[in-house]
Amino acid sequence: MGILKGKVAVVTGSTSGIGLAYARAFAGAGANIVLNGMGAPADVEKERSAVESDFGVKAVYSPADMAKPNEIAELVALGEKTFGSVDVLVNNAGVQHVAPIEEFPIDKWNAIIAINLSSAFHTIRAAVPGMKRRGWGRIITTASAHSQVASPFKSAYVAAKHGIAGLTKTVALELARSKITCNCISPGYVWTPLVEKQIPNTMKARNMDRDQVINDVLLAAQPTKEFVTVEQVASLALFLCGEGAAQITGANLSIDGGWTAA
Repeated sequence: MGILKGKVAVVTGSTSGIGLAYARAFAGAGANIVLNGMGAPADVEKERSAVESDFGVKAVYSPADMAKPNEIAELVALGEKTFGSVDVLVNNAGVQHVAPIEEFPIDKWNAIIAINLSSAFHTIRAAVPGMKRRGWGRIITTASAHSQVASPFKSAYVAAKHGIAGLTKTVALELARSKITCNCISPGYVWTPLVEKQIPNTMKARNMDRDQVINDVLLAAQPTKEFVTVEQVASLALFLCGEGAAQITGANLSIDGGWTAA
């Protein structure tokens, strides 16, 4: 029997990349899933139906915009209405923009703070009352090595991820006696669509070609010189849902090939 049998997991930003890996890992452990994210309807439906057919669980999809608090509340409510609870909440939705601070578009700053930081506040705020009533919960947020260290040209992203680390600690302290843990996972560079899409902007900002960006920027800080895989990140998240992790709360867990050890 899977460790999440009978539980319900809401995963934001879960139609691809790390988020989809989380959803599939939780489904493999027996959880019903609420997917959320962007993508062509046919592609989203393909992934949703695959979660059900591959793991024998139920999965629903919400197109909630993670920049809109009312839609975020509706996302959490969908899990409770459809399945009766939200036991595992994973904040994974994220966007990125790379530019020098003096050229950084204000609308990009606002969007990154809203989606990468404020959305986690709104989901947690909506999910905690139900978790408290049931006396159990797991809250996990995808932070980043950039929650601990900075890189040039990523002012909004670094600010948001540092904020996630602080939010995680605060929520963990508030819920310490409620059997609800709150942690964040800080990957280094994971090969995902988000990382791939930022390569052209980084090429422009640093006057480099594609291979130089991959080897001299993306993997420069990771001593292993390898990308983290989405499956590795999902495995850590699944561990945090188990009884063995019941006393891990308020933690910022690195999975970054040694990046932040330096």
